[in-house]
Amino acid sequence: MSGTRNLNPNDIVVPSGFKVDVFAEGLNAPISFLFTETDEMLVADAGVTDGNGKVLKHTESGFVVVADGFSPPLTGINRHEGNIYVSHRGFITIIKPDGQKEDILAGLPSWGDHHNNRVIFGPDGKMYFGQGTATNSGVVGEENGWVKKYPFFHDYPGERIRLAGQNFVSNNFLTQCPDDKSYTGAYSPFGVPTNWGDKVKAMTAASGSILRANPDGSQLELVAWGLRNPFRIKFDCHHRLFATNHGMDERGSRHIANSPDEFQRIQYGAWYGWPDFTGGYPVTLPQFKPKGKPQPTFLLEEHPMQPPLPVAVFPPHSAAMGFDFNYNPDFGPTGDVFVAEFGSGAPGTTGGKPLPQVGHRVSRIELKTGRLKNFAINRTGYAATHTGGGGLERPIDVVFGPSGDLFVLDMGITSKEEGFIPQTGVVWRITRQ
Repeated sequence: MSGTRNLNPNDIVVPSGFKVDVFAEGLNAPISFLFTETDEMLVADAGVTDGNGKVLKHTESGFVVVADGFSPPLTGINRHEGNIYVSHRGFITIIKPDGQKEDILAGLPSWGDHHNNRVIFGPDGKMYFGQGTATNSGVVGEENGWVKKYPFFHDYPGERIRLAGQNFVSNNFLTQCPDDKSYTGAYSPFGVPTNWGDKVKAMTAASGSILRANPDGSQLELVAWGLRNPFRIKFDCHHRLFATNHGMDERGSRHIANSPDEFQRIQYGAWYGWPDFTGGYPVTLPQFKPKGKPQPTFLLEEHPMQPPLPVAVFPPHSAAMGFDFNYNPDFGPTGDVFVAEFGSGAPGTTGGKPLPQVGHRVSRIELKTGRLKNFAINRTGYAATHTGGGGLERPIDVVFGPSGDLFVLDMGITSKEEGFIPQTGVVWRITRQ
């Protein structure tokens, strides 16, 4: 099914002196975009509407396919030394100038809830990318439908850890017996319990990590870990690495309430707290107790370090996604960060509580203070389809274009029954008047 979408830039509120218009429309689940050295726009189609991840190029007559056949979800694209780098489930693939494709990394641990994300390039010439976790909060449970296909898959730490031995009871959906129960420990396959003091070996390609390698995929290294889903990472002009990181949900075997999304500065060798800390604080605090569920306790017997506090935090389930730094003084304060907020996946991720006024906007972070402000938001504060409006739906990326305008990638309309509806993705443009 393809959809039509009501588009009305006047439904989006921006600060005085700015204007919103529609740059392009009719896209299928766009997830990442960039401008090339020749100012051409490339857009990544996640492939979740038709099972075929694609790289598209914007032309005067519309979008054309540069390459396709990537495993959904395709999570991001970038360019480096003439090659296009494509991140898709379990792989990083380059598209060479002649159109040939080459997998430079394969077998990344992306068969669970989260995946390997967009590649960037650092001042050291290395390729960096985020790797998401297999689970919500460290325990494989009955909400993880991927277990039927990958029954031995689970999370992997970036350092050797000792477990507290806590096990979680759930229905064993792998058997035909309705009363069959399963006991599962942390960092363990579904149905495999653990004991106090059990040790889990470190993996380079750890769950919830930042990884780096040479541009050809060789010499893979762990930069940092203890993140849940570092969806997007980027260096600023001072060569500092930052990441948006998603908080935990009220779902699965180990519910965590009120877990914020984070904007983190990434330090080499640091552990960022997942699965026992969120927003820099332990999940054992009362504020993280879900209603009607037990107070979360630690999965690790001892922690690698006190995790760093985030630069900024977003309300739980904002789904902070792509971001960019402003260096154009005519647009606004230089150094500020503009972040696309995708919005809640309620009620499945929020303990049944609908959160229509969370996310669905572009926010601005004052990097020096960590203060978070709305920059572009629908007049109602809700997603456009929630009120029948024509504004923002699912912002997932932002990029400053060659002329200094801010472009916002809107992934499109979702439906509970069908997921993303084709041809409802949009590129918005915000200009300073």
